[in-house]
Amino acid sequence: MSAEEGGVLVRPFKLVALLCAFIALALDVAALLSPAWVTSERDSLSLWKACRQPPEDWLCMSALKTDWQVATLVLILTSATITLLSFLMSLISFCLGTYKSYYRVAALLLFAAVVLQVCALILYPIKFIDSSMLKSYHEFNWGYGLGWGSAIFMLGAAILYCLRTDLYDDAYY
Repeated sequence: MSAEEGGVLVRPFKLVALLCAFIALALDVAALLSPAWVTSERDSLSLWKACRQPPEDWLCMSALKTDWQVATLVLILTSATITLLSFLMSLISFCLGTYKSYYRVAALLLFAAVVLQVCALILYPIKFIDSSMLKSYHEFNWGYGLGWGSAIFMLGAAILYCLRTDLYDDAYY
């Protein structure tokens, strides 16, 4: 049935945006908990701890020794918190269907979270390489990649919340 035949054309942008915000939040939590942001043959560095494998067993200590490591962690934690607030606000708005103006606030919050996340994800490798913590060959691992994935989904959700679809979505909400 097409729109010309009297059917309703549904554009669920807000639902897709809500799903993107949830995925961004899940990826952010996974990135925060990831044990592998940077790895080398005998070393592993996360946001929380640095581990080294001497000949016997792994030896781990806190990774929060320098200001840039603390700043990276604080930026990502703040970004995750803002994303959680935006997700909850948009979930309530979506379920109630009466608070369409809250989508703009959720979009602004998500844009702020993207800025914080990208700042952290740019700061981390620059300062890591500058400090040369691991003197051997190293690579940025899946935990760091999850951070970028989260930023991409945050940006997607923010853009979808900014779309003016109220002219089309009134029948849907």
